[in-house]
Order: sequence, then structure tokens, then C-alpha cells
Amino acid sequence: MKDALPPVFRSLRRRTTGFTAGAVAVATLATVFVTAPSPPSPPSSTSEPSAPRPVERDAKAPGSRWIRPAGAPMTVFAHRGTSSAAPENTLVSDEVARRGGAKWIENDVQPSKDGVPYILHDSTVDRTTDGTGPVRSLTSAQLDALDAGSWFAPAYAGARVPTLAAQLADLRERGGNLLLEIKGRHSRAEVARIVREVRDQDMATRVFVQSFDVTALRYVRELAPELPLGLLRDAVDADPVALSGELGLAAYNVSHVALAQRPEVVGALHAAGVAVNVWTVDAPAHWKAMDDLGVDGIITNRPAELSGWTAGRSAD
Repeated sequence: MKDALPPVFRSLRRRTTGFTAGAVAVATLATVFVTAPSPPSPPSSTSEPSAPRPVERDAKAPGSRWIRPAGAPMTVFAHRGTSSAAPENTLVSDEVARRGGAKWIENDVQPSKDGVPYILHDSTVDRTTDGTGPVRSLTSAQLDALDAGSWFAPAYAGARVPTLAAQLADLRERGGNLLLEIKGRHSRAEVARIVREVRDQDMATRVFVQSFDVTALRYVRELAPELPLGLLRDAVDADPVALSGELGLAAYNVSHVALAQRPEVVGALHAAGVAVNVWTVDAPAHWKAMDDLGVDGIITNRPAELSGWTAGRSAD
């Protein structure tokens, strides 16, 4: 997903640890996660994923289980973990989000030069590591050697860029679900590798795949029909209901700014059994506006605060 934060906020989040009461606890987490080895990722392969495993579905319209019941709080998706308090797309960022009450982590995946899926947002490693160059030009060994924490704060020195396998294993063992964005264009073989990683970790019932790229979503639907799909959009399509039906979407994940201009699509998508999630929303006034529109989930850089806000609003 695109970075919705202005430059000033991005610079402030590097200092968040120093200004919060949880600094010591977060630093302790950093020590744990930067020293923990990542599980080895299986060799790159272009082989087809195993046959789809049956997944129980309710009898409602496709995707309807992702629509929140009346009176229920919105789902909180922690954008790149808790990216306002820890280095984004790292295991420590995921853990901070988990301890803040987030049940869902949103992360990005793209392959290394040798085909291993890694969790990283940008097309290059320059901004969030001590390395340089496009992700796809670096081997898994080169990516494994990068420091993905020092840019954020000294306490995170030595944090690594996790593989998809490492992140899935961490979620499986420690708890949580994954909203996984397939970042940029992927070949069928690259999508097949992602599917294989999800199945190898027995995480098919806890992963929701989203992407801006329609082709990638079509590959996922073909290779792993058990995985729910979300289409990312920065503008609302002319007919989002028809497009959702064509792609077999469980959710339509759109910019909150765009949705505010066409709020009527929430009801239309819900009537078609498609959930509506918005990104990237960090202000309470915007949380309220989206809640009032009836959206099902919010992707945010402030998951702990949003979790508390939704709990308080539900109690009113």
C-alpha cells in the first residue's frame, strides 16, 4: 500500500519510541527480535502449489463473513505492523502491534532475485535498510544481511528484513492474522511461490490477500481459491460491485479519501456480499467518519489507539 503519511509525520515516527511511556518495553522487544534467527526459507521453485485444501464457509453470500455485524467494532489492520512505533515490516513491529491489541497485521511481499518472498514495502531497500538497490536485484543472502532497524532508532539495530516464511511462522506461533499485499507485478510462478509459503505454514485460514494488481489477484484465485481476496484502489471504480463479482473479491479496499466522495458504494458492496476496508487512516475524526459510513475495517499506522477508540465507541 502507498505511504499516506506526510514527510513530517514520517520523521516524527522515528522518534516515537523516545516520547512514549513504553520505550523500555519496546526496546526489550527489539533486542528479542533482532537476535532471533529467521527460519530457513525453502529453495525457490516454479512448481505448482499443492491442491486447494477445503475451507469451511458459511452459507451467506461470498465475502459476507468479512462484513461486520451491526453494532460490532471495525476490524483494525496494523499497517506494516505498528509502523509509528517500530521499524515497518519487521517482526518487532508486528509484535508491538500484537501487544497493542491488533488481531491483523498488514504487510507487503515481493521476491528477491532468487525468488524468495520478502516482507518489504518499497521497490528498493534504500529507505528502510542500510543497503541500496532494487529488492528484485538482490539475492536472499544479500537481503538477509541488511540492517532494517537502525534507520528508525538505535534500539532496533540488527533487525532483519523477514522472509514471508519467517513472518508466517511468527504469526502462527505468537498469534495474529495477515493482510498480505502482493506488491507490484508478479508472474504466475511468483504468486505460486507465495501460495506455497502460506500453505506450508498452515496459514491459509489466517491470510487475506490484497493487491492493486488485478492480474496477481487472478493468479491467486486460480491457484488458491480458498484465500480471500481484496482489491486495493486509490479511486472508486465506475462499478465496484461488478468488478468485485468478476474478480471474486471478499473485500474492496479503497482509500478513505476516495470513499468519502462516493459513500453510497458501501451499501451497494455490502448488498453484494463484499466487505469495504479503507486505508490509511490515522486521525480520530476520520475514524469516526468511516465508522459512520459503515466500513468494515481500517488500515492504520496507529493500531493501539484505534483499537482503544473502537472499544470505547462500541461501549457508548
